[in-house]
Amino acid sequence: MQIELKLQQIQQKITQACELVNRSMSDVHIVAVTKSVSIERTLETLQVGLTHLGENRPEGLLSKQEMIKTPAVWHYIGSLQTRKVKQVINHIHVLHSLDRLSLADEIQKRADKQIDCFVQANVSGEESKQGIGLEDVESFIESIKDHNRIRIIGLMTMAPNTTDEHVIRNVFKSLKAMQLKIAEKQYAHAPCTELSMGMSNDYEIAIEEGATYVRIGTALVGEESEDLT
Repeated sequence: MQIELKLQQIQQKITQACELVNRSMSDVHIVAVTKSVSIERTLETLQVGLTHLGENRPEGLLSKQEMIKTPAVWHYIGSLQTRKVKQVINHIHVLHSLDRLSLADEIQKRADKQIDCFVQANVSGEESKQGIGLEDVESFIESIKDHNRIRIIGLMTMAPNTTDEHVIRNVFKSLKAMQLKIAEKQYAHAPCTELSMGMSNDYEIAIEEGATYVRIGTALVGEESEDLT
């Protein structure tokens, strides 16, 4: 199955999710997670009209940018090691994984422009997941108000790997509530109007709960070992 057909199916599901909660589909952006696929498949993704691409390794990001000349919005969606900030920060448009002060300090030091960032929250409290505890998100955002190379555009989280829709939905609801709380503060450095949540297996639930960016990999571009045809 080609990416174009998969995209049509995903867009139909997004439309249905939006209609269910009276949202506009234009409010939802698909980040095509191309971290596990080739340059050729990444190009195919761009050719079907998607412009937001998600990578999680400096090497993959830089090698694709070197080969791909089609305009794209590059999202860094994985955990970013502090020592690797200098490799990637000026090659991306959006960072989805700001989760500690040392990372914010290094971005402030290395960025040559203001970087749009999502603060990553560990809503579920799972030890296997990275991110700031939900109760600490507001104080963290306040602590980096003088980092003028960082603009907090929203919050990001990953739901637990479970088939229990109630558990998944509660995680997304909690992040939405925190996003609204931060937005109401009207911080100059943190408009916090966006929500990055939802992946291949739960993006419909995420959209129903307010996601504005969904990170879709396997359901859209497959994996490098797969044959999409």
